[in-house]
Amino acid sequence: MKKFSDIEWNMQSALLEAELAYKSNEVPVGAVVVDKSGTILSKAHNEKESVFDPCGHAEVLALKKAAALTKNWRLQDTTLFVTLEPCPMCLSAALHARVGAIVFGAYDLKGGALSLGYNLYKDQRLNHNCSIMGGVLHYKCSNILSNFFREKRKFHS
Repeated sequence: MKKFSDIEWNMQSALLEAELAYKSNEVPVGAVVVDKSGTILSKAHNEKESVFDPCGHAEVLALKKAAALTKNWRLQDTTLFVTLEPCPMCLSAALHARVGAIVFGAYDLKGGALSLGYNLYKDQRLNHNCSIMGGVLHYKCSNILSNFFREKRKFHS
């Protein structure tokens, strides 16, 4: 049996959040914030539809929960794990929260900040930069999204 790395284990935790979003009829994206010791500080999934919030992205919600828990908006030395490449808003939120790293699963060619060329995470004009790793458990992360939208199309055909 293959042993998951810490990175894969944390992404699997984000995938569990994505499954909760799927069951709630939300776009299945999940996120977790992990501190430098490997402890999960917060978990969240998309809630745009259920609370009518255009900022109800999994990343933003996970960052807000982690900040509330630590009583500090500066989430230095944390890693944000998210099942889908962050959009420009979520990448900006993570940078403003001072996360140390972002790890994502599926690439988003139509809405992902990096895929669209918004490489804010390495812009030296900004007062914070972070590292980014993409493609972790890519197949699992993209599969849940594909299944969700396939179901949506079936019901609207």
